Amino acid sequence: MHLFQQHAPGDLDAALAQLPILDLAPYLSGEDGALERLAAEIKQACESIGFFYITKHGIPQALIDNAFAQSRRFHALPLEEKKKLPLDKHNVGYLAMNASVQKHSTVHKATKPNQNESFFITHDRGPDHPDVIAGTPLRGGNYWPDKLPGFRDRVMTYFHALNDLGQRLVPAFAVALGMEADYLDDDFANENNAKLRLLHYPPTQVEDNDFGTGPHTDNSFLTILARDETPGLAIRLPSGEWLPPPVIPGTFLVNIGNMIRRMSNDRFLSTPHGVIVDADTDRYSMAYFHSPNVTRSVKVAPSCVDEAHPAKYEPTLYADLIREFYNANYFHQEDHGTAEIRNRYD
Repeated sequence: MHLFQQHAPGDLDAALAQLPILDLAPYLSGEDGALERLAAEIKQACESIGFFYITKHGIPQALIDNAFAQSRRFHALPLEEKKKLPLDKHNVGYLAMNASVQKHSTVHKATKPNQNESFFITHDRGPDHPDVIAGTPLRGGNYWPDKLPGFRDRVMTYFHALNDLGQRLVPAFAVALGMEADYLDDDFANENNAKLRLLHYPPTQVEDNDFGTGPHTDNSFLTILARDETPGLAIRLPSGEWLPPPVIPGTFLVNIGNMIRRMSNDRFLSTPHGVIVDADTDRYSMAYFHSPNVTRSVKVAPSCVDEAHPAKYEPTLYADLIREFYNANYFHQEDHGTAEIRNRYD
């Protein structure tokens, strides 16, 4: 039996029973008390499921739709054009179909490559950027196709909008952890680690242990996901059931990743999820990953430690955690040279 074969119904009522919709408008407008209310809602969602929807997030639908159009333009390019922009050691660029596997996953034993192709984008650092000049690991720039006029500007507009939203949510997560609102500010300063992944899934060819994306948890702090109408995503509930969350107009689907789980001393859930496209149409999604600067250590928040609950994790350079994840999941990756960062910032 396939892992996703048993799951809860994929309707709105089933989703909302498990996944709350958080209204960001009061918080983003600076309403009195909104930070504390949103933090309490985030805390509840993170402790119970690790996924939630956000609405009134300030990202215009036209901007989202245009980003999807750009993703389709890119993935419609001939394969030889896309292969001119191969995924590099910073994990930026094009990842071809069947070129990744979820070996790092603790959810299931991956035996087949993922049936998706992706284009990864980060901060658009130019050749004169200090980190590019210095060759700082995991702090590279972007690659752009020659034959898509307007693609770069339109995709970066979406990236910046999501990065700004992620940065604005960081204080609410700090309070959700039981800390002051500025507790995480330095961790996300000076161009935090951010990636936009433009994903394209053909219908999944399921024979045995096949997936569009194998079940896994994200290695980010948080993920903000936009999806088209083609179903495919499934979330593993604490009960063990797999829930296909429907697309709710005007919302993003947000999940927390392994970094904030570590910070919370495992109080927050980094919930397994995966993709099988059981449809006749291709599926497109845009996953934006918001994480600390790679030069910062990921450490358990003091508020999440007491005599009965000692820290489960030692402070660890985020670059090292990224290296472990990339080496396990991407065929092209080898050592990232993060010892350079460790020597420079430890």
